[in-house]
Amino acid sequence: MTFSIAAKDKKTGMFGIAIATSAIAVGNRCPWVKAGVGAVTTQHRTDTRQGPVGLELLSQGLSAPEVVRVLSQANDDPGERQFAAVDKEGRVAFFCGPAIPNIATGTVGDACVATGNFLANHNITDSMIAEYERAPELEFGDRLMKALDAGVKAGGETKPVMSAALLIADQQSWPLVDLRIDFQENPEVALRALWDFYKPHQQRFIDQVLRPSSLQLLTDSPMNV
Repeated sequence: MTFSIAAKDKKTGMFGIAIATSAIAVGNRCPWVKAGVGAVTTQHRTDTRQGPVGLELLSQGLSAPEVVRVLSQANDDPGERQFAAVDKEGRVAFFCGPAIPNIATGTVGDACVATGNFLANHNITDSMIAEYERAPELEFGDRLMKALDAGVKAGGETKPVMSAALLIADQQSWPLVDLRIDFQENPEVALRALWDFYKPHQQRFIDQVLRPSSLQLLTDSPMNV
């Protein structure tokens, strides 16, 4: 009961995922990214174990199609699973288990892949990729969010969406962006507002790790952490 887009930003080398679902806390279970390595999604009867496994396989040099093949073939119940991956070369792949009921689709684009299950129609993932590719000049996070919005606008799931997340890895061992709306109505709207607020402060959270003495105190600001 999830739809997502995973991508590599060809301009910056970042990897990112935007994702939403009718279940709680999708950002805790389904999206996985690693700087310089790639991105993996695990959806429908989510096997959270496969996220770190997929990233490790990408780290070892396997391509996205190879990783998705391994994840699906080695899984204990592949018919119920949905996987997608993007590798460091921008290659993408997805797998939709044949036992997934209702509509489950995947669509590939240029260094991007969208997947979904329990979808309201067959156009959701196509719409997400089309929207992502429409404005390559935008900041990576904005492109991912626009793709997620397009999925919602195209019909989303058969149930109301209740959680959403945006996860981006850049050059560091920790995520550049890890924003989540865990359970509320219209979470994509709240996630967009959170991203818009967070966006100008991304570099500050890198600097406070690498160059803390360079930062000025922001009075009464949530950025002072």
